[in-house]
Parts: sequence; structure tokens; C-alpha cells
Amino acid sequence: MGTPRDQQHSPQTSTLTAVDALRSLFPVRRAPCVGIILGTGLGQWAESLTEPASIAYEDIPGFPRSTVQSHAGFVRYGMVGAQSVLVLQGRFHLYEGYTPEQVCFGVRTLALLGIKQLIITNAAGALNPLFHPGEIMAVCDQINLTGCNPLLGLKWGEPLFPDMSQLFSPRLRDLAHAVAADCGLRLQEGVYVGILGPSLETPAETRAYRMLGGDAIGMSTVMETIAARQMGMELLGLSCLTNKNLPDCMAPTCLEEIIAVGQAMAPQLSRLLSALVASMPSHA
Repeated sequence: MGTPRDQQHSPQTSTLTAVDALRSLFPVRRAPCVGIILGTGLGQWAESLTEPASIAYEDIPGFPRSTVQSHAGFVRYGMVGAQSVLVLQGRFHLYEGYTPEQVCFGVRTLALLGIKQLIITNAAGALNPLFHPGEIMAVCDQINLTGCNPLLGLKWGEPLFPDMSQLFSPRLRDLAHAVAADCGLRLQEGVYVGILGPSLETPAETRAYRMLGGDAIGMSTVMETIAARQMGMELLGLSCLTNKNLPDCMAPTCLEEIIAVGQAMAPQLSRLLSALVASMPSHA
């Protein structure tokens, strides 16, 4: 059966296999240093890349499959101006039954492919009463309430105890605000709360999350950011606020409505991402 240490090496082996497969399959003109994860209802931007190439997750050895509606399940390579990028069009969630290691498989693959700067997007519910659906929030910090951590028992990668005092890059966040202003957009800024899901929040839970300091809430991102931080990536988080959670007058919501609002926000997110990626340095 093998020792626990042997078993712990299997995720690294699988990831390296996926990295080798992507390197052999992608007609990459130059190695990208910007990676992007597109969340629920936000995959449209990937279609705007020039010189595109794509591979379905199912065609990459060891890669998990996206099972949630609106997560297309492709790794896409392309150009934004003179900048080359790798995009995960669809992510994996704990509530799908995936382990933290599987949720972070794509992030670790990007890191091993040489990605130094990572933009993580998600659809989130607004907890801050001053925030509204249709706005974009730059994430300045996070609260992990999933009860999981992708570094538990991990025997590869350094450091095993990564510092989290500046999880999200102030430099990239400042750049995002400046680029947004040039695009005629105003970014909110706040703390993202990550929960396990898949059930949505009750009024009492919403009140508690707000009291903890949360400004937006969702069921993704926190596993990915921890893994990315451990792998030495510089992070920018962007939450597209698709609904508003007011505990004293909670309005019913559903995944279809969240996807619809996310898709309606696609033009402004696409404008921001394109301008932002073009403004990022080729090397972090």
C-alpha cells in the first residue's frame, strides 16, 4: 500500500504529469507569467484572447473536471496586447466533493508552468450594506471558514508555513484601482469570506459573517489563494458582486440568478481584465 510519505507524493507526481502534458500540447509562442482563474458566469473574457489555443481539462492527465454550470473546463493560452496569459476557464470546489488538493490542482499547475502573477476572479454575494450587485470588489484579505486547508499533510512545496500577512498584493491592488479608474470603473475593496457550501447563507449566518469583518462571501478562492501563496505567486483577487445579503430582509436567490448577473457583468470585467493584464509587467 505504501507509506504515508509515499502517498503524499502522488499529488506532486500528478501535477508534474499535467505540466509536462501542457508543455507538449500547447503551441506557446512565449512563456506566460500571468495566470487568470475565471469564476462562475465569468468565463466570457477568455474568448477575447488573440492567438488563442485551448485544451479541455478532460484531455490533461490528472486534471479534475468542472461540474458546475457555467464553468467551461478549459485551459486557454493567448495574448492580451504584448502580454501572454494562461487562463483556467472554470474552477473546482470543495462542495463538488473534491479534496483541497484537487481544488488547487490547477493553481499548482500554473505555478509549475512559471506563472508569477495570478488574478483570481469569483462571483460573490455582498455582505457590506454599502456594496451593491453589479460592482467589482478588489479583495484585500480573506477569512477561510471552509474548515479545510490545502496544506494539511502536504509533503512537497515550500514554505510549509507560508506567511499570510499580505496574502493579496498591495502593488497589484493599487494597479487594479488605477486601471479601473482609467476604464471609467470604480472598484470597491474588502474582505472575502470563503465558506464550504453548497447551501447559501441563512440570515443569522450572514449577520455573523459581517460581524467577523466580511464584505463579500462565496464558495471558492480561499483554497486557491493559500496554495498560490505557498507556491510564491503574487495575487490579485476580484469579486464580482452578484447579489446582496441583508440579514434583516433576505431575498431568495439561486445559482441561475447569480450566473445571470455574472454574465451581465462580463463586459465591465472584460474591459478591466484586458486593461489590467496589458498594464502588468512581463516579469513580477
